[in-house]
Amino acid sequence: MTHERTRALSGVLNQLESAANGDSIQVGEVVEHLGRKSFASLMLIFALISTSPASAIPGITATVAFLVFILTIQMILGRDCVWLPGFIAKRRMATDKVCKGIGWLRKPVEFIERFLRPRFTHLLHRPWILLPLILILALTLAMPLLEAIPTSGSIASAVIALFAAGLLTRDGGLVLVSFGLLLILPLTIWQFGFAA
Repeated sequence: MTHERTRALSGVLNQLESAANGDSIQVGEVVEHLGRKSFASLMLIFALISTSPASAIPGITATVAFLVFILTIQMILGRDCVWLPGFIAKRRMATDKVCKGIGWLRKPVEFIERFLRPRFTHLLHRPWILLPLILILALTLAMPLLEAIPTSGSIASAVIALFAAGLLTRDGGLVLVSFGLLLILPLTIWQFGFAA
């Protein structure tokens, strides 16, 4: 079971790759393929898409921010199944860019998986889990604006992906790291953008 959890990130990439058929794939098809109860998997895959070269797709950062916002709201409310509005579920992504992004992500994901294991699991339950979720909610509201600052949207997405990876692998240590990054990220991006 522990081995399965530590390989869970690669498993999510495999699931997305198997769903990517034809010229494009709908967001709703990704949700159905990964499972409507897999909040962590969906948050991870959408955040990773915005971190990878697939983020070059126009408007992808704003779309990912909206998707993660919807997922986070539902996680805070304790919903069992994911709901997406129709206009988001029907949005299509180019399969070749998604697959290119998956290929780009495999090596870093496999490297990170070596260090993940279930620990500090009490941090994955209420009320502790609400703290990073609230910060992610605030971050998603700012992400569309971050497109004006080069790479900042990808950095924000990477931090969200770390949080989702911690949930997926039951690694409270990684969730704690992502929480710390969520606290300092706004100031870091602000200073970077101001300096630029």
